[in-house]
Amino acid sequence: MTQTPVAMTPATLNVLSVASEMYPLIKTGGLGDVVGSLPGALLSYGIKTHTLLPGYPSVMKGLTERRIVKRFENVLGHAVTLWEGLARGRSLFVADVPALYDRPGNPYGSPTGQDWPDNGIRYAVLARVGAFIAQGCLEHWRPAVVQTHDWQGALVAAYLHYDGVEAPPVSHVIHNLAFQGIFPRENLETYGLPPRAFALEGLEYHGQISFLKAGLLFAKSLTAVSPTYAEEIQTAEYGMGFDGLLRTRSAALSGILNGLDLKEWDPLTDPAVTFPYAVGDIVGRRANKRVFQAEFGLPQKADTFLLGLVSRLTTQKGVDILAEIVPRLFEWNVQLAIVGIGDQEIMRSFAELQSRYPHQLACHLNYSEILGHKLHSAVDASLIPSRFEPCGLTQLHALRYGSVPIAARVGGLSDTIVDANSAAIAEGVANGILFAPTNRETLMGAVRRAYVLFQQKSVWARLQRNGALHDVSWEGKAADYAKLFRELAGCSESYKTLHDDIAPRRGDVLKRPARAPQRIQPARMPPGGLRSTGPESQKRTGTRA
Repeated sequence: MTQTPVAMTPATLNVLSVASEMYPLIKTGGLGDVVGSLPGALLSYGIKTHTLLPGYPSVMKGLTERRIVKRFENVLGHAVTLWEGLARGRSLFVADVPALYDRPGNPYGSPTGQDWPDNGIRYAVLARVGAFIAQGCLEHWRPAVVQTHDWQGALVAAYLHYDGVEAPPVSHVIHNLAFQGIFPRENLETYGLPPRAFALEGLEYHGQISFLKAGLLFAKSLTAVSPTYAEEIQTAEYGMGFDGLLRTRSAALSGILNGLDLKEWDPLTDPAVTFPYAVGDIVGRRANKRVFQAEFGLPQKADTFLLGLVSRLTTQKGVDILAEIVPRLFEWNVQLAIVGIGDQEIMRSFAELQSRYPHQLACHLNYSEILGHKLHSAVDASLIPSRFEPCGLTQLHALRYGSVPIAARVGGLSDTIVDANSAAIAEGVANGILFAPTNRETLMGAVRRAYVLFQQKSVWARLQRNGALHDVSWEGKAADYAKLFRELAGCSESYKTLHDDIAPRRGDVLKRPARAPQRIQPARMPPGGLRSTGPESQKRTGTRA
């Protein structure tokens, strides 16, 4: 009897993700958001992720159903207890070393804003444990692929390379090339690296050690967080000193855009939104503007052009330029709300401006996850004047919530925003305003263009709806990661999900689920920032994310 062939689904592929933060347990920016949301999106494609995190207080507190799976007596001079558990349905490993991670402040620095002086050993230990897991130190679990994030996880690739034992391939994600994990060469032995690692074809970088270079050099694949950023970092302007190395590794380098957890970012169920509304409901969101103006002490005027900015207040984000043009902006019928923390000088400038323009400028100079959601549900446009932006999540938040992004034409901003030029408006595809290069006059011109379009109500409403209908989910992007992981693991078969034949986002616009419970408040965003202005000048030799 002839048997009907049965389509076989590929077995689940195990991936170890090594990172320094993961929302909602600990977060300083987009890195934490991506590490927290990508594993859930990959499940639909048969990829099961275990994320290795440091044992910060918030991580230990949030770990449920936990058990000890390994004890290391000596990892670079420290005893490590390796826990396994869950956090909001995500599978975790946690490297518990109280002497290294049980501290106040954010992951990388003290409450006063100073980098921890031992950040090198803190993340070397994390990476060394990640390498042990990759090499099979656990009897019950071993990954087929290791995914490392930024400089804090990049040393995994170096340990696997210099150990010279069989191990799975490493895929390194470049979230921000400016943060390079630079430490003195004298620490090479402390980090458990052989003398030959201090070489041009190793971790040597201008006479010091770069953790990031380990990932760029030794990982089998490199992923930038947007296609445009993958191209930009191969140039001298944006390569932060690594453009030559990245050009030699161009065959291994690709760009995959970040996505959002649509359950986390849904204005209909978001507890931060005062008046919930469906995605794309432009009329339904108007009441939020009125309430937001009142909460920030601004006059409640519907015809006033309300701009918002939620960001780290650093020169990378271009907010120093914004501060310089504020007096000119306020010659028009414009209000501006700012949420964020960062460079002390920039914060002082905004505080002084607020005292001069109390009816037009309102600032919350601190980190607030709730206000980061609420602002996008209320403002007419969101400002993103970045000098460089690997991907950016702010513009995705703005698009999703019906706020029109006004952004620099760099990195992932140019990959996700369709500029409202006359042709794009005529074609009905525009969803924001782009400008280049990033300076005072171009930013001023972009806001002026937006201000004119705001007076044309039907055109502005179309921009808002186009943004809300733009696919900001992980659909497609997670598929690209899954395809990459299967290729690295030597699995050639395709993986079809229930979503493959469904047009994205339409259900999101129409659905009306129950309101979600209050989210966990993550750790505070760290202060930071540099006073120089060009992308190359913002290369970080410190240890922030």
